[in-house]
Amino acid sequence: MSFAEAVRTCLVRKYATFSGRAQRAEYWWFSVLYALGTLLLVGLSVAVGEPLLNALLPLLIVPMLAVSVRRLHDTGRSGWRMLIALIPVAGPVIYLVGMAVDSTPRANWYDPSPKAVA
Repeated sequence: MSFAEAVRTCLVRKYATFSGRAQRAEYWWFSVLYALGTLLLVGLSVAVGEPLLNALLPLLIVPMLAVSVRRLHDTGRSGWRMLIALIPVAGPVIYLVGMAVDSTPRANWYDPSPKAVA
C-alpha cells in the first residue's frame, strides 16, 4: 500500500470505521502523515503565535483511532488493547511493538486477512 492509498483509505473510505483490519503499511503511512501534520502545525504555531494544532487534531484524531483499532484487529487483538499505551514508560513501547507485529495470516475474529484477499 502506498502513502497516497493509505491516506485515501483512512481519510475518505474508512474515516470512522472501527471494524475490520488494516495492514501495517496503512497504519504506518497514516501515522507518518499524522506526525508530519502535527510537526508542521506546531512549527507554524510557534512562528505565528496562534494555537493552530487545534485545527488538525479534531480532523485527524478519529481516523487515527480507527486505523489503530483496525491494525490491532489485524494482529488478532481487541481495539481496547490500545489503552495499554496509557501505562507510563512501558505502555507506549508495548503498544508500538504490537503495531509492528505482522498480520495473522488467516481469518481471525475480526475479518479475513487483507493479504489473502489481495
